Amino acid sequence: MLGGLAAAGLGVGLAGCGAPSRGRAGAAVGTAPLAAAGRTPLLLQILAHPDDDLYFMNPDTQHTLDSGVPLVSVYVTGGEANGDNRVVSDSGPHVYDKAAYSSARHQGLRQAYATLLGLDKYTPWQKSVAELRGGHRAEVNRLQHRGRSVELVFLNTAMHTPLGGRMGLPSLWEDHHLQLPVVIAEGSPLTRAKAYTYDSMVDVLEGLLADHSPTLVQTLDPDPDIQHSSPADRSHDSEQPGYSDHADHTAAASFAWAAMIRHAERGNAFLATAYRAYYNRHWPKNLPAGVLAEKAAHLVPYGGDKDWQCGNPGGCGDYNVGGKRPLTNWKGWVRSTHHRHPGPRLLVSDDGAHAYGVLGLRAVRWSRSADDRWGGPQDLGGSPLAPVLGGATLPDGRQLLCALRFSSLQGRSGANTREVVLLEQAAPGGEFTAWQGLGNPERGDDRGRRIGPPTAVAAPDGRVHLFVRNADRGVSTRVRGADGTWSPWRDLGGDSVQEGLSAAVDGRGRVHVFAAGADTVHHWTQSAPGRPLAPVPSRLPLAVDAVAPVPLGDGGSGGIGGGVQLLYRTSADPKKAREDPGSPASPHLTSVHLDGTPAPPVALDGYGPVAAAGGHVLGTDERGRVQLARAGRVSKRSRGVVPAGPPTLYVHDGQPVALGLGVDAAPWSWRP
Repeated sequence: MLGGLAAAGLGVGLAGCGAPSRGRAGAAVGTAPLAAAGRTPLLLQILAHPDDDLYFMNPDTQHTLDSGVPLVSVYVTGGEANGDNRVVSDSGPHVYDKAAYSSARHQGLRQAYATLLGLDKYTPWQKSVAELRGGHRAEVNRLQHRGRSVELVFLNTAMHTPLGGRMGLPSLWEDHHLQLPVVIAEGSPLTRAKAYTYDSMVDVLEGLLADHSPTLVQTLDPDPDIQHSSPADRSHDSEQPGYSDHADHTAAASFAWAAMIRHAERGNAFLATAYRAYYNRHWPKNLPAGVLAEKAAHLVPYGGDKDWQCGNPGGCGDYNVGGKRPLTNWKGWVRSTHHRHPGPRLLVSDDGAHAYGVLGLRAVRWSRSADDRWGGPQDLGGSPLAPVLGGATLPDGRQLLCALRFSSLQGRSGANTREVVLLEQAAPGGEFTAWQGLGNPERGDDRGRRIGPPTAVAAPDGRVHLFVRNADRGVSTRVRGADGTWSPWRDLGGDSVQEGLSAAVDGRGRVHVFAAGADTVHHWTQSAPGRPLAPVPSRLPLAVDAVAPVPLGDGGSGGIGGGVQLLYRTSADPKKAREDPGSPASPHLTSVHLDGTPAPPVALDGYGPVAAAGGHVLGTDERGRVQLARAGRVSKRSRGVVPAGPPTLYVHDGQPVALGLGVDAAPWSWRP
């Protein structure tokens, strides 16, 4: 298995905007270096509504901004809803003013980001009008403080169509002939604007990517889970029927990924990641109390108050959001931050000489020099891919890479499909052959969109086991025999599995796969090497993030779960978390042996998934800084560009090495 945790991926395809032929399944891969080094880091977010970033992307956005990286946030809709800006529990009169409500939400964002920069919430911003592609125009707000800058871009499309009251952005995605008008917010410097079509929305977003040249792009979830909750359990303004998210979020993310595909096809190198949204309320909460408190606090100035004197004619925030309401809201969205696919992460070859990742929606390889520096990225094609790769090392030393490809991402006029793809090295240390398509475990485009990125592991018998999270939130697998032929897809079962599968081989040669669920850690393994995997009953403490398995060299006590230690973050009160997934208890790091023997405890605060190898445990602290625990001591990485995703850990000559991708779209390494 490749060093560190096996990772996985994310990507998109668009009619008329296909990836170069060398990246498609069955074609040779490229070997040209990409021009990615030395770029100034910049984070660009594409959101559906004002507040999506505060609810679903923080604290990641805050940590990036705190590091001095400039931020550009693009809000696709006006957020005006029906124009009634009031606290729902208030019994006062309803005032329906869409221009005012949109303006109030803009002001709320200005108040929130001013406080994020350490300024007074009423700090004035520079307001202007930007000329966009195709004759479109948008209001732009800018604020700078001590070398940090925030730019807010308001496209302000109407949340409902002019006729029939259908939801605007989802209708625009589905209907290529619709013209969706723009809401002019009260007090905006923008006084006239053009209606958007499907094509012009993609073009405008691509133009913003080209103008700003971001190194990291954050979006919402283009493929939300199928959700089985009853209509009575869904809020009328949150989840779309049958799916765990707001329809505006899905459409905004789809437009964003369509634009990124075009941007990537022009040779632009950037990292990308997508965030879950209303999905958060269905899963255990994964933010520590301190991180949660700070995240919720930034929604207070966004929510504002009708009695504030902010000077904005439309109002001083989104009044139903603020005060204690983010923490008391039964939906609990603020209590978690989840990625649709595991965030940008590197795979490392067993010798530490090469690292693999996704850059510009295509697979790349970096090579390490003798002085421990990483060279430029080498293009391996495959686009458009998700932001991380899975992979395994064959017994002869050759590398396999696997990924989730957005083989087509279109509205009503075309297909919206995903496929698992594979890239195989021709010789150890050498070049790679053509990409190979492995299909999709689901039937039908809609279910096929819900799968997760692949995780792979090589067994000592020469087989390679590949796993994906399927549309029913269980696990599906394909197995490659020692002769190179693949078995059909097989459903391993399971339910309520979170994203981020992990796999390991124990000292007896048995393959294990683990998945954090809504109730426990789900586990599948073999009764003996070479046998099919089967589920193992588990009463392990509930995990709030992905699980890190550590193979034990002696194979353990011989039981079905022997030979593996698990490290993961769980609730401080596992019983309470099992009974109430909305529990606010802070997560802590849990260490368990599957065979029931005592496992050494590990003290490592912070949040997010961890990696483990050679007695070392790697993770991030509450400020997003990389930290490593070993023998009761914790070292922290205090310099360098802020990570863009979870770090990877491997051991070289007996010493731990942490590495990952930074928000500057370049690899970093750290030897504690």
